[in-house]
Amino acid sequence: MESMNISYLLIGGNQGDRLARLATARDLIKAAGGDIRLASAIYETAAWGKTDQPAFLNQALKVATPQNAPAWLLTLLDIEEKMGRRRQEKYGPRIIDIDILFFNNSIIHESRLTIPHPEIQNRRFALTPLEEIAPFLIHPVLQKTIRELLAECTDPLAVKQFV
Repeated sequence: MESMNISYLLIGGNQGDRLARLATARDLIKAAGGDIRLASAIYETAAWGKTDQPAFLNQALKVATPQNAPAWLLTLLDIEEKMGRRRQEKYGPRIIDIDILFFNNSIIHESRLTIPHPEIQNRRFALTPLEEIAPFLIHPVLQKTIRELLAECTDPLAVKQFV
């Protein structure tokens, strides 16, 4: 039996039918060999970084994959592209965004891949859904649980459960 890697993802978007796009992303992750083990509720948050745009829906997923982290990143970028994602503006509106928050207990610093996600501790919209499915997951760099990081997070944006 092949060994599985555990990744925690944040999927989100703020264009079109947001709920349908999250469902499509989950379906494409499964089709690419990702075994979704846990999924948070879906949360709505005002846009972060560039605020003159519609609110985002976000969901955290715990996904097992046989792929290594760089291959998994390419798979997820391919899913974004298939769904019509075009990277035009930093923090701009997007059809779909799929971020790898954690991958096993890995610490990776490559040109296109940084794990754990470098901003997770500063983003309530990522910590809130992640805390729902992995409250005691320990950040391998900061050595704090997701619950502790959420309690300490100074991000003022409200995150409310949507579905």
